[in-house]
Amino acid sequence: MYTDGACSGNPGPGGWAWALGADDWARGHAEHTTNQRMEITAALEAVAALAGPLEVRSDSTYVVNCFNHGWHVGWRKKGWRNSQRQPVANRDLWEPFIEMVEARGDVRFTWVKGHSGDPMNDLVDGLAVAAVNG
Repeated sequence: MYTDGACSGNPGPGGWAWALGADDWARGHAEHTTNQRMEITAALEAVAALAGPLEVRSDSTYVVNCFNHGWHVGWRKKGWRNSQRQPVANRDLWEPFIEMVEARGDVRFTWVKGHSGDPMNDLVDGLAVAAVNG
């Protein structure tokens, strides 16, 4: 399953999307958000909506590295502080998302290069951009 987020301005209106195929997708909109929040939201919404073992393919290193590099483990140990001892951005999204992924135990994350001609990445990018304006 592929995910993507988009924003017009940063912050500004934003959109997110996930897709399993051209006929199996979802997308949503936020009035005032950031690109990073939309990337997290896309993956969170996909994990919440889809049962069974799941591979989340995202062009967001922010999302993928959180899980594949264990950033979330360090954030918790440091009281939700990052490596610069600052509060973790987007904690309100990260906390429920991380809990959901851990509770399921069947979700893995794969990074894909954005805007590189991958048809599914292009599909979710187009869906997220279309969602920006509601």
